[in-house]
Amino acid sequence: MTAVLVAAGAFLMTLIGGLVAQRTGDRRHLVLGFAAGLMLGVVAFDLLPEAVSQAPQDLFGVPQALLMFAAGFLAIHVVERSVAIHRAHEGEYASHTHAHGHAHAHHGARAEGVGLTAAAAMVGHSVMDGFAIGAAFQAGGTVGTVVALAVVAHDFADGFNTYTVTRLYGNNRRRALTLLTADALAPVLGASVTLLFTIPEHLLGLYLGFFAGFLLYLATADILPEAHSPHPSRSTLLCTLAGVGFMWLVVSLAS
Repeated sequence: MTAVLVAAGAFLMTLIGGLVAQRTGDRRHLVLGFAAGLMLGVVAFDLLPEAVSQAPQDLFGVPQALLMFAAGFLAIHVVERSVAIHRAHEGEYASHTHAHGHAHAHHGARAEGVGLTAAAAMVGHSVMDGFAIGAAFQAGGTVGTVVALAVVAHDFADGFNTYTVTRLYGNNRRRALTLLTADALAPVLGASVTLLFTIPEHLLGLYLGFFAGFLLYLATADILPEAHSPHPSRSTLLCTLAGVGFMWLVVSLAS
């Protein structure tokens, strides 16, 4: 039950992160830069090391967790390129017909779908955070406390990123808040399930590797270019560095 109580703390931190992201106003470029830094830090300092440690087995000389990392990156890349190709075809169609408004709306729905997919993946990751808390407390009180500190601290970043990514792809505020709430509840669900059983370590490592690739693509191919397009400023770059540094601090305090 201690794990469930800790997960409730993660619930609050996730909501706080999302509400901070919501109140950014004209500082959106700084928020996006910071969010990208958080994502890069989560991938480099948290997800990939954990994935490799839990799924270290090689497949043709490469750790399976790293293969899943590449698969996650390529999966979201294929989805986004498919949307871009569809956008180009719709533009050609609209230029020869009077259905441009319909085409634009249809593409908007597809872009929103990418945002929803990304946010849903983050919710899935938060469920795994809850599993991690529960499994750690099963291993012992000291291990559980260390893992709980890391999860609760970086759930602020999870909430921040869930709201930011959902809105970045054109979803409305209500939908973003719904996904933020789901992301906040996810660790509690994950921790509660561990009262019944635990996920095999190998499968958890493969999932973490896939999710790391997913996040890396969002940070480098979408969020950073979007952050620098309206304001290619030094302050945006500093926010990105601050995001990476923040996650480094979180992981170092938890280790």
